[in-house]
Amino acid sequence: MRKFKLPQEITDLVKARDEVSRHYHQIMEERGSSATLKFTLDGNLIGDIGEAIAVQLFGVKLHERKAAAGTDGLTLDGKHTVQVKATGTNRGPAFRNTEKRADFLLFFELDLKRACGSIIFNGPEHYAFRKIKPGFKNQRVLEPKRIREADKEVQDHERLPLLITPDGWQGWNC
Repeated sequence: MRKFKLPQEITDLVKARDEVSRHYHQIMEERGSSATLKFTLDGNLIGDIGEAIAVQLFGVKLHERKAAAGTDGLTLDGKHTVQVKATGTNRGPAFRNTEKRADFLLFFELDLKRACGSIIFNGPEHYAFRKIKPGFKNQRVLEPKRIREADKEVQDHERLPLLITPDGWQGWNC
């Protein structure tokens, strides 16, 4: 697993989210509401950040939106499909049951509070997908332990190469 720093803009985003949370919690307290709202940064935002990281670190060429179910882009050489997954909640990647599987999978775990990310999986998608029970419908989450197990099965020569190496970028230190 390789860790990398997220840009300052992520820290700014988290601070803004925290300010929004404080603002509304104060209003809710003043009005007698005991509900707890989390104001999590998730869903499409985390997915988009993950895809941007894939472009930055691996040179993935993203498809136009909704161009190809089950894939997000192509490798730098344009020869292989890539699926990008990211989480900001320490969950594993969620897979849809599509007819087409990507050649490669990149899965990132993002710790937005610390502005730090981790490459949890980098390799052929079949290693991860075979950890899911067959025959599922709609969507299935692969547990964090299982995606890490799958990554350990990937041989170094099967991984997508990083464009930014640890000795050429200070952003590897979290």
